[in-house]
Amino acid sequence: MRNRLVVLLMLVASILAGCSTAKKSAAAMTGGDPNRGAAFISNFGCGSCHTIPGISGARGLVGPSLAGVGSRIYVAGNLPNYPQNLEHWVQNPQAVNEKTVMPNLGVTTPQATDIAAYLYSLK
Repeated sequence: MRNRLVVLLMLVASILAGCSTAKKSAAAMTGGDPNRGAAFISNFGCGSCHTIPGISGARGLVGPSLAGVGSRIYVAGNLPNYPQNLEHWVQNPQAVNEKTVMPNLGVTTPQATDIAAYLYSLK
């Protein structure tokens, strides 16, 4: 029983370390703060349209799931997946695709940078 507990604790520690590594990598890539990004994602209500891992209640089915968005080749179906393109899409989706149903939520540049940092931590 004790050995099982030790193995379980080691597994949890390795998962948490991986999350920390992913967030550090995403922060270095974008210059944003993934923790603030998660808060902005919640505050803007992104989870009402998207399923977003790690965001409480984010189980929307209108837009695509954002799981693994950092590993995708394109953002919004046509922009190469680079931080500045993801930030542009988050700030002004109609400038990328005038027919998108994704609304312009008034996201500022610093907020978009933090949101991108969180999303890139989901690789």
